[in-house]
Amino acid sequence: VDERALGLMHRTSMPQFSGMLFAYDRPQTVGFWMRNTLIPLDLLFADARGVVQRIHANAVPLSEENIPGGDDIQYVLEINGGLAKMLGLTEGTQFRHPAIDPEAAAWPCE
Repeated sequence: VDERALGLMHRTSMPQFSGMLFAYDRPQTVGFWMRNTLIPLDLLFADARGVVQRIHANAVPLSEENIPGGDDIQYVLEINGGLAKMLGLTEGTQFRHPAIDPEAAAWPCE
């Protein structure tokens, strides 16, 4: 469970199209939990190229259950619960962000 996930803890709301990106130094096995998180979240687990490998939809607020993200994950994007479905995000979706190495990125920032 990632102890760095403090950004969305104790919040009662988040703007609809906002989120929090966790960028690890290297791909690794990751897991999250919802302790002290008061709103449901979708967690998008992406590889070093920024390609979503797994989506955990509507994580339950305050749950201490481990949410496994998988192996070889370098980025985790937390967004409002249900937003991934609303936007049509699926495994294989590519996202871009300056934190993703442009040499490795599936969809590099310009």
